[in-house]
Parts: sequence; C-alpha cells; structure tokens
Amino acid sequence: MASTVAPDKIVDPSDPKASKTIHFGRMNRKAWLIVALLALFQIVAFADKAVLGLVASEAIPDLGISAVEFGFIGSAFFFLYAVVSVVTGFLAARFSVRWIILTMGVVWAVMQFPMLLGGGAAILLVTRIVLGGAEGPATAMSLTSAHSWFEPRRRALPSNLVAAGSTLGPVLAAPALAWVIGAWGWRWAFGVLGIVGFIWVIAWLLLASDGPYAGHGKSGSTGKDAQSPVIPGRDNDIESTDEIDTDDVDKQPPIALWRAFASLTFLAAVIGGGSNFWVQGFVTTWLPQYLGTVVGLSLPRVGTVTTIPWILGALVLLFLGFLGHRLMQKGYNAHRSIAIPFGVAALLAGVCFILVQTVSGVAAVALLCVAAGCSLAYPMTASALAFAVGARQRPIMMATLGGVASVGAIISPTLVGWLMTRAGYVSPPSGTALTPEMANNMAAGVHQAFTITGVVLLAGGALCILFLRPEALGRTLQAHHRKS
Repeated sequence: MASTVAPDKIVDPSDPKASKTIHFGRMNRKAWLIVALLALFQIVAFADKAVLGLVASEAIPDLGISAVEFGFIGSAFFFLYAVVSVVTGFLAARFSVRWIILTMGVVWAVMQFPMLLGGGAAILLVTRIVLGGAEGPATAMSLTSAHSWFEPRRRALPSNLVAAGSTLGPVLAAPALAWVIGAWGWRWAFGVLGIVGFIWVIAWLLLASDGPYAGHGKSGSTGKDAQSPVIPGRDNDIESTDEIDTDDVDKQPPIALWRAFASLTFLAAVIGGGSNFWVQGFVTTWLPQYLGTVVGLSLPRVGTVTTIPWILGALVLLFLGFLGHRLMQKGYNAHRSIAIPFGVAALLAGVCFILVQTVSGVAAVALLCVAAGCSLAYPMTASALAFAVGARQRPIMMATLGGVASVGAIISPTLVGWLMTRAGYVSPPSGTALTPEMANNMAAGVHQAFTITGVVLLAGGALCILFLRPEALGRTLQAHHRKS
C-alpha cells in the first residue's frame, strides 16, 4: 500500500536507509517535541514520588507518626497504581491518549495542594493514594504516545529519552525542593509541585496531539474483529506469514490477551520491572533520611547527593537507548536490543546493593548510587514488551505490566520501615536529636533491606535476559490467532 503521508512530513519506513538516522522534517520535529513534553511529564511524575522522602525528617515528627506509618504512606502511593493502570490501558485502546495524559496531569497538580493548606497524616495518606492512581499509567501512556510518532525500529531511542525524564525528576526536584523546604517549610514542597504541574498541563493542551502510528479510535476494538492501524509505506497484510518481523509489529491483528499475560515473557517482564519498582519505592521513601541520619549529611547535601543515582539512571537510559537504536538498525530484535541490556543493568545493580554493606564511607555511597542508578530502567521492560502485540493492544500490555510490577514499590517502603523498627529504631520527637544508637539501628534495618533488594534485582535481570523475548511471543500469539 502506498504511503498516504507526504514524504517531507514523515520518513518512509520502507526505505532501508531512512531509519538509520534521526530525522527532523516537519512531522518529525513535531514527534521530537512530543518526546520532549513527555520527558517533562515523567519529570513531574517522579518529582511527585521523590518529595515524600525529602520531607520525611520534618514531616514525620510534625505529623506525629512512626517510621512504619510513614513507610505505609510511602507504599500507599501504589495502592491504586495497578488498578488504574490496567483500566487506563483498555481506555487508551479506544480513546486518544492525548486526553488521557491531560487528565492525569490535572489530577497530579490538584492533589498537591491539600498538604500545602495544612492537611494532616490522614490527608497525606489519601492524597498519596489518589496521586499514585493517577500516576500509575504514566509510563505506559507516555510510551504509547511516543510510539505513535515513530516506526517500530526507531522507537528504542525516543522510548529511553522519555524514560530518562523519570530519572531527571528527582535530579531537578531534589535540590530545588530541599531549598524550598529550608526557606518556606516542608508543606510548600507540595505546593510548588502543584504549580509546576498546572504549567505543564497548559503546555500539553496547546501543543500535543496523537501521531500517525496511533492505534486508538472510537470504533476501535480489542477483540478479534478489531482493525490494525495502516502503516505508511508498508504492506499491511501479515496474515499469510508465520514470521513477524520487528517492522511488522504494528500490523498484528488483536489477539486473546490472556495468552500474552500467561506467557513466560510477560512473567519475566513483571519480575524485571517489579525489581525496579522495588528500588523506586525504597529510594524515594527512605534514601534521603538514610543519608541524613546514617551518613550524617545536612539537608542541602542530602538534596544534592540524592540526585546522583537519578543522574546515573538518566545516563544509563540514554546510553542503552542509543545502543538499542543502533542494534535495531542493524537488524537485531527487541530481545537483544532492549531486554538484554536492561537485564545486564539490573544484574549490576543487584551486585552493588549486596556489596554496599561490606564497605563504608564514600565507597558505600558510591556503590549505593551505582546500584540505584542502574535499577531505574523499568520503562525498557514495557518498551520491549510492546513488540509482542499490535498498536491497539500495546497500551493494554504496557499498562498492565506497570500495574502488576508496581507491587514491588508497595512492598519495599513498608518492609524497610518494618526492618528498621525490628532493629530497634524509633523516630525521635519533633525537635529532638537522633541518638547514635538509633542511627545504628536504622543502619542495621536498611542494610538488611539492601541485601533483599539485591537478590530481587538479580532475579529480575536474569529472567529478562533469558525469557523477555517479545517477537517470539508475538509469533506464538499470532499462530494461536490464525487457528482460532
């Protein structure tokens, strides 16, 4: 089928030379603008997650709660994460992802202001639950939007650029919010995030749209009779072939999703992604207080040091994004280009977490930064899994993955708080200095959590390397579809 899009607006995917470079024609300039907006979207989302850890030392005594209760509030962020993620994935298969993302952005902004206006522990709990539900589909919807602007073999780089926004959120937020907390008090950290969120919503409303590879539509369906999107410049019939090339992923007809969810590929993605969520919950809730209490850093230094893992995470994602782009242009599939690099990063992170407690001082902080930085690449599992199904079912797969994998972030904050309490840690009253004994007790609990985290990452990384094979899953699913 001939392309229906003017050549100066979009690169013809059938041209073997076209996909080997990054293009900036009129349509592609819009594509990269959307990527930039989505990266900012992820920055705001992860700044929302990071704020809780930054206000911990002041909020815990001010609100009159224990470490376990604060850890529970950290976990509460993910209570609705899975449910809303899955529901939103099905909605995105039918409706414009532009409006779904806009709605999420509005909720994010609104949910910040109750704490600015004097909310207590109960209000913090409720707003974190609602905020987490609204942020649950963020990665899946961001990748869905980005993928709608690029043909399959060009998606690795924009996907990781969007994902890098998730690591830059705490990088940009930590020093700024630490200053806000010191100057105006911890409640204003929430207020500033609300204001920034509304500014982003206005920009998205004015500039965003869905791309030519979008698979939604009011008449869309996720059933057997749904139509696959028409890909410019490509033959859109794959019914006659037993092989599904990476370039043909968008043309796959919808399949029975339960087969995909029951596959070893999906299980590997869930455990691999869940290991990263585990670290996110741990780091955003407890790392700042660990650095301030155990390592002995001042609040401004904590705000600076906590950016290092996120900076490393951004660099890892950018490097792996360029690597994936190059590998896919050389003909390698998503398993080799995306899943294996993700798995290697998770393995490295797991080893570093286990080694942290064997050293001290600067070496321990360095290992911790590397460990956390290499375990912030969750979106790569979603990006890889997207190659198993067609465009209409892509947001469902990615959103469901994010929802199920988020269980890791539900468990880790509360587990860390429990391990600290079990080791004898008790948060001091407001205005009272922490004793050396309590600092040692906190360290003992957190170090046990480091070991558990390392084991979880090793398991997730190994499973992704061995079994996260989306193209193979796609061929199996299409074979079942043709027989049914």
